[in-house]
Amino acid sequence: MAVVREFTLPDLGEGLTEATVVRWLVEVGEVVAVDQPVVEVETAKALVDVPCPYGGVVTARFGEEGAELPVGAALLTVAVGSTAPAGQDAGGDRAPEEEMGDAGAETGTAAPDATSGERAGGAAEGSGNVLVGYGTSAAAARRRRVRPATGAGTAEPARAQAAEKGPVPVISPLVRRLAREHGLDLREIRGSGPEGLILRTDVERAARERSAAALGAGASGATGVSGATGTYEATTGTYEVTGTSGETGEKSGTVAYEGLPEEAERIPLRGMRGAAAEKFRRSRQEIPDATCWVDADATELLTARREMNAAGGAKVSLLALLARICTAALARYPQLNATVDVTANEIVRLPAVHLGFAAQTDRGLVVPVVRDAHRRTAEGLTAEMARLTEAARAGSLALAELTHGTFTLNNYGVFGVDGSTPIINHPEAAMLGVGRITAKPWVHEGELAVRQVVQLSLTFDHRVCDGGTAGGFLRFVADCVERPAVLLRTV
Repeated sequence: MAVVREFTLPDLGEGLTEATVVRWLVEVGEVVAVDQPVVEVETAKALVDVPCPYGGVVTARFGEEGAELPVGAALLTVAVGSTAPAGQDAGGDRAPEEEMGDAGAETGTAAPDATSGERAGGAAEGSGNVLVGYGTSAAAARRRRVRPATGAGTAEPARAQAAEKGPVPVISPLVRRLAREHGLDLREIRGSGPEGLILRTDVERAARERSAAALGAGASGATGVSGATGTYEATTGTYEVTGTSGETGEKSGTVAYEGLPEEAERIPLRGMRGAAAEKFRRSRQEIPDATCWVDADATELLTARREMNAAGGAKVSLLALLARICTAALARYPQLNATVDVTANEIVRLPAVHLGFAAQTDRGLVVPVVRDAHRRTAEGLTAEMARLTEAARAGSLALAELTHGTFTLNNYGVFGVDGSTPIINHPEAAMLGVGRITAKPWVHEGELAVRQVVQLSLTFDHRVCDGGTAGGFLRFVADCVERPAVLLRTV
């Protein structure tokens, strides 16, 4: 007998809690095979083709292109077989709903899912491809979904009892951490996800509402407004704060933010751009950074590169040479290849150099990571950085190629600027910025000459080292740029 199965947006890993539908790869009524990609989504890290673990006929799609969906939201339904009615329950597994089912079981208001036997019988149709959030072929071994035994009238009491006695259902540990950072009680937050699941957006909304309430209380001042809440009116550019006056019991309080015309363009901060914005904010908020910089004569470095490429063989890029200099400097100053564990209040020095480098794409700034950069030659770095750059512009970078960097190299000189104060790529401890290389007057061997000069800037976490260490690192980098033979002493 055919079964209609619901496929939900799986957990794509790395703490990602939502994704934006970029392009549907199948149409309603189309036959799909097991593990066939059905939709292209954009996460905070990259573009991902999501494969469906079921084979059959697509009976419905959920979410228009451009819509943002939380993990666990329905993507599509598939009729496995030829005679299943399109409205039959899908019986798909959702880890968050399992957690809700366990909580309901504690209250004695839930019963086993009627479709669990059908799922066991369909084990052969399972997926051989694994994404975090759905399994492979062992459907019968999965935990059963548990639903309320009676009608909708018992759903809310069961949910309330679960909230009081059982664990609070959240979409990921990131949500719990975010709530702790904002001092919020998850039991007081109403989730907007399936079965009351608390999403990251719910926590952020609660934090904004509490801030608005505090703003309203401060703005009400003499009127004695208490218990205020606030809402922002986008079209008028005003922030309406309402509350009850302690003296009159009337609603009062308005704070206006001017200068936001109706015709202003609004660009949602989501996907990769939103993730970058969050990293920038968090870096500035959490890391006590400092910046030092120096001008260096890069004439000899450019000459060395020309000679290396003239000798034949694989070409070496200037960025790869700078990356090789970075790995040599980090070997001498390992304090900067580190991170801070704020939970344990410890500095963690990392054994390997996973070098990130900033790459500008049509979808925004991304930082691909060269694994074990300290073990690669200049030619090896050139090849790997070229591969990652091409994948970044195509939107095909894997999550593993965008995460867990230990130090970042930012070549903003390609934009024609001399200097900058880079923002550290949280949770790393430092970033080296490289400006444009341009002809300038320079004192060389006691005489004024025209040389190719570059400005180097190092932004570092002052918790992991002092200015002497940071200055020593930057001076070593500058010495290698001015005299590439210095690198030979580090091999």
